[in-house]
Amino acid sequence: MSKRVAVLGSTGSVGRQALEVVEHLGLSVVGLVAGKNRDLLAEQIGKYRPQWAVLAEGDPLPATTSTRLAYGREAVAHFARWHGADIVIAAISGIAGLLPTWNAVLSGATVALANKESLVTAGELIQQAATAAGATIISIDSEHSAIWQCLQGVASHHVQRLLLTASGGPFRDWDRSRLDRVTVAEALAHPTWKMGKKITIDSATLMNKGLEIIEAHWLFGIPYDNIEVVIHPESIVHSLVELVDGSLLAHLSMPDMRLPIQVALTYPERVVSSVGRLSLEQIGKLTFAAPRQEDFPCLKLAVEAGRAGRSYPIVLNAANEVAVEAFLASRIGFMDIPRLVAQALDQHNVINVSDIDMVLMIDREAREKTWDFIGK
Repeated sequence: MSKRVAVLGSTGSVGRQALEVVEHLGLSVVGLVAGKNRDLLAEQIGKYRPQWAVLAEGDPLPATTSTRLAYGREAVAHFARWHGADIVIAAISGIAGLLPTWNAVLSGATVALANKESLVTAGELIQQAATAAGATIISIDSEHSAIWQCLQGVASHHVQRLLLTASGGPFRDWDRSRLDRVTVAEALAHPTWKMGKKITIDSATLMNKGLEIIEAHWLFGIPYDNIEVVIHPESIVHSLVELVDGSLLAHLSMPDMRLPIQVALTYPERVVSSVGRLSLEQIGKLTFAAPRQEDFPCLKLAVEAGRAGRSYPIVLNAANEVAVEAFLASRIGFMDIPRLVAQALDQHNVINVSDIDMVLMIDREAREKTWDFIGK
């Protein structure tokens, strides 16, 4: 197998795991993009010897004859559109990943998408751009990868609904009084997945699952009424597809991000992976429950914003990113996160969104307002 891979967000949690998979498969790394982690990027450059590498923030890297180096946010966006990669792994976290993802799509490459915020804030624009450029988008979120795999060979009119599974996070059994006293350390202790801080908090509030509903809507063209969430603490069933005849197709595996990453990199082939094998005998049982939306209001807020469309999902995402940042800095409480998101949505004057520049403008304004709510 010979594919050229560029990794946007190579020093983050998903990016590091992606490079593990690339190395396991023996693929060629042609480009690396990092945010602030200069030392790790320098180490990755020495190991993988890409044609180019970009550091968004920080001091210049040591000069190298094998790799072209560039710096700054503009360089990140520019190199994302470079036509030398067969597959671009879009793993920059948050809205910072929107413009690089957009440019990767415009390049016409296959985009292995981990940055769900791109589809949340600009799903229609990105899908239109992908069609025009001939790009293919394959999600490497475990849930959407699972759905995509289940849908292979299934006619769209045979699909009744999608069921996204959620671990429920560390607080799935906590009552409201305990949720009001959640600490940052408790919220970062996810029971099954190893992830970055922001997505770990989103998992704890169930905002992550709300964002994934919006993402699934744009990836698979399924109406919001036909996308549901089920709590599944074991994180073994990654999602399910219900067909019109009542059949359920499910994808099961160990909870390991490297598997959906590998599926995207090797498609349409299948290759032996380094991920541990699932033993149903050892698992013993699988449990499912409905989400407690009254105690985890972020899920409902996300679905309502997705249904409303236009500029609402942009505000949802921006307010949530600010609120999570403030919570991680111990400036607000855990249950202040949904309160701030709701406040931002309630006070937003909705508008139509025609291009990526508008998305970024609305995002900036929503962030400023949310910080004002908190009190700078």
